[in-house]
Order: sequence, then C-alpha cells, then structure tokens
Amino acid sequence: MTTVPADSPLVATSTAPAPARFAATTTVLVCPPDYYDVTYAINPWMDPSVPTDTALALAQWQELRDTYRSLGFVVHQIEPAEGLPDMVYAANGATVVDDVAYIASFRYPERQPEADAYATWLHDHGLRVVASNYVNEGEGDFLVLDDVILAGTGFRSSAESHREAAQVLRREVVTLTLVRPEYYHLDTALAVLDTRRGHEQIAYLPSAFDDASLAVLRERFPDAIIVSEQDAGVLGLNVVSDGLNVVMPVQAADFAEQLRADGFLPAVVNLSELLKAGGGVKCCTMALRFSQPTQVPHK
Repeated sequence: MTTVPADSPLVATSTAPAPARFAATTTVLVCPPDYYDVTYAINPWMDPSVPTDTALALAQWQELRDTYRSLGFVVHQIEPAEGLPDMVYAANGATVVDDVAYIASFRYPERQPEADAYATWLHDHGLRVVASNYVNEGEGDFLVLDDVILAGTGFRSSAESHREAAQVLRREVVTLTLVRPEYYHLDTALAVLDTRRGHEQIAYLPSAFDDASLAVLRERFPDAIIVSEQDAGVLGLNVVSDGLNVVMPVQAADFAEQLRADGFLPAVVNLSELLKAGGGVKCCTMALRFSQPTQVPHK
C-alpha cells in the first residue's frame, strides 16, 4: 500500500441531523450496449454459457441514461463499436480530471481496442489526451475526490499506473489493494458519494481490501458508510453521485436506506442484464470533469 504525492459493522443509526448535501453540475459520457454480449470471461461475473438479452440490456441502459437526464446531468454519448461488447462500460475508458484524459490501457486483449475509441472521442471533444505506459482501467480503478484520487490495484490496474496518474492528473493518488476477485475494480467495492474538500464521504465493503488499505480508509474516512455483503454482492457500491443524488441499483435496498440517513437521495435503476458481465451504474458511466465545476444547493 502506497500513497503517491502529485509533485466493521454497519453504521449505527444516529439521531443527529444528516449533513447538508449539494448537487454539483455533473457531465458524463455513456455508450449504448448495441453489441453487448458475454462471449468471454475475464472476471468472475462472466459466464459465456449464460444467455444474454441485448434488447433488455439496451432498455435498461436507456433507463439509466434517462435517469441522468431527469437529474439534470449533462449526458454525452459515444457510438459503440461492433466487436467490442464491453464498450458499454464507459468508466473504464479513461480518467478525466481538469480537462485532461488519462487513457486506459486494458489488461485483457479483448478490451484493448476500446482505449483508442475513447481516446478519439475525448480528443475530438476538446480534452487533452494522455496515453498510459502502464496497465490501468480508467475509472474502474481511479475514483476522484476534490484533491485526491483513490486508486485500486490487485487485479487490473498496476501500481505503476498510480504513480503515472499522479503526475499526469496532478493529484495525490492513494493506492488501495483489492483482495477478492469478484471485486476486481475499485468501483465495485467503494463508492465516492461527496467529493467536496472537508465534506468527503464514501461507502465501501471492508472485506474487499487488504489490512493496510483498510487502515488508510478508516483513517481518512472515519464516518464512511459500511455496506453489507449482500448489497455489495449486487454491485450496490457501483454508483454515480452528484453529491446529493445517488444513482444506484434497485437491488441494494439497505444501502439506499443508509444513503437516505446520511442526507443523500437514492435514484434506483435496474441493470440486471449488464450485471451478467460484472458491470453496474458506475461501470457504464465516465465522468467528464472540467476545470470549473459548479454546485446547485438542494432545497
């Protein structure tokens, strides 16, 4: 476990008022699952012998996209490419911070062509694109707060990519080691809910991390929401938050109640078909972070 500079039980019920939450203007990039299928297995969720329903996946994805729009998100869409069934998982294509896109370098050959597709779109839309010299899978393993990036390793992204990302994105990068194969990306085991400096909030599954990483999480986020094995097991932590609204899987009902108790507003969707390839809400969503974010207070 390393920290790279840029240069327990469920949370108890409390009678204290929930913290004030604010919805930040949020811009995302998504990719429709026109060619979605499970034809290979590169994580424990994937089983090519189990049939997939591409039409259902598309309908569920459209519900996700429409939910973002209803919450006021700015939603951009990239065209899918035939032969890339996992391109729907847009989060993995890059990590974008302050108009810089640090492009993915996928571990498995089946997904490697996705990096060029996302790099081309990001470049064409005005972002400064930086290629990676090391294996990394974008926002699957890089979760961005205001002044720090939590970075996962153990199964996909390399520790070397964490050091490179710190230089490219000019943020402190904190390495967290994953130890359970079903939580192969950091965004399956940890959710960033509020990114504001001094008000940071996350949720996570302790058993997905090694002891050194748990010590870091407990020190940095003493009031974090601890989710149950049941809710994490439906990728309940694979969420997208604007600081107030949390778009999340409908199956993670207890986590939704924990979010409400902490001042957040859950917005539930059902991505059961996309779960067959080990992906959820966050997996389907790349955040486009620009230099001058704004906030809209909740009233």
